[in-house]
Amino acid sequence: MKSEQNYVEINRQSWNNSVDAHLNSDFYNQKEFIRGKTSLNPIDLAMLGEVKGKRILHLQCHFGQDTISLSRLGAVVIGVDLSDKSIEAARKIAAELEVTTQFICCDIYDLPNHLNEQFDIVYTSYGVIAWLPDLNKWAALISKFLKPNGKLVFVEFHPVVWMFSDDFNAISYSYFNSGAQVESEEGTYADNDAKINQEYVTWNHGLGEVITSLIQNGLNIDLFEEYDYSPYACFSHTVEVEYKKYRIAPLDDKIPMLYAIVATKKD
Repeated sequence: MKSEQNYVEINRQSWNNSVDAHLNSDFYNQKEFIRGKTSLNPIDLAMLGEVKGKRILHLQCHFGQDTISLSRLGAVVIGVDLSDKSIEAARKIAAELEVTTQFICCDIYDLPNHLNEQFDIVYTSYGVIAWLPDLNKWAALISKFLKPNGKLVFVEFHPVVWMFSDDFNAISYSYFNSGAQVESEEGTYADNDAKINQEYVTWNHGLGEVITSLIQNGLNIDLFEEYDYSPYACFSHTVEVEYKKYRIAPLDDKIPMLYAIVATKKD
């Protein structure tokens, strides 16, 4: 399938198309971020722990809010993203805020051709692995860039969520990785009314695939948690049950919406 073969360029363009809408959206609340509000969620902060002085690699960073938030906490951070327009915006924001955050634009599978150092923490979160066809390559990359005893902090939407139709009224997709899904959308998760109509390519990844890929690439799983809410109102029919805790109204607390993994690279 042509779209599947060209997924990197299709998805790069898709994210490029979304940057302006995201920067101006209430979802990302860029004005408050510029004023100093962190974009990091309590789950992520708890798992990251003290980051001051730590070297952190942030994979699939979009336009860098979380990356810069880590810098504001005293970490030395490099963010990586596929979208050149996202990285251009991230560098501009970092310069405006006078932070030392660095950014690299590339497909993360190509990162070894752009970066040659190891980090205390590799961090990646929320809607990231769906854009990747091969999780073994992803886990090998994480292992490569972690120092011995360095840790991965990974927070992601639960694969059960991706089984449902967009309206959450039917099971429409396999829980398992059954190949590329080529779809189109109007608007974006951050702005449903954005004048955007585009194609994108994603893959579903079950928990077994995720965890096994990490174990087979030399990472010990220290923590695995599941959560019955999302910190973002990025799905249909979401209701806020507590501050920054959203659920799908028809499903309430009956499905997992997030999971988190902390893993350590074997010495």
